[in-house]
Amino acid sequence: MNLEEKWKKAVSKTEIIRARMTNLLTFESTVLSYVFLAESIVNPGDTVVRKGKIIAEKPLLLLPENFPQFEGFDFKKDLKANDDSVRTLFIMRGISFPSLKYQNVTSSIDISEGSLTKAIKEKKEKLEKREDLTTGLLIGPEDCWQLSLLLYIAAMISKSASSDIQNLLDKFKKDSGKFN
Repeated sequence: MNLEEKWKKAVSKTEIIRARMTNLLTFESTVLSYVFLAESIVNPGDTVVRKGKIIAEKPLLLLPENFPQFEGFDFKKDLKANDDSVRTLFIMRGISFPSLKYQNVTSSIDISEGSLTKAIKEKKEKLEKREDLTTGLLIGPEDCWQLSLLLYIAAMISKSASSDIQNLLDKFKKDSGKFN
């Protein structure tokens, strides 16, 4: 399956069950913790549970517009693609990410016995019980988990856009009309 086919698969099968409740930070790095669930390809009837975090950090160097950096997503290993191929895929679809550095750090990958539906219910209840407002719960295909995570990031960027604009305007007013 090529990158285009995996993209279509991720778009059609990725679902955000429970998004991070708080917006992304406008002027600082943001950590997006996640629990990603997928039906196991190796053990049908079981669920792959991938836990981790994506750090959306501002790069030290100014990057060209629409030039995000992706680290820890294993594009070459799993998708047989490089960062440029992934960026091109997004540009061709009119999807743009802010020129930040997105670093994925997977903390664990486990198999949960039982169906995806059962795992969703268990993980959702656990997050609610802990009153965790910053961890997202999403599902998608196991073989293109990276693209599902990028769809989640895009959704969070979109959700945060209006508050980012307001924060930028407030900073502009505070700084006497000067952007820094």
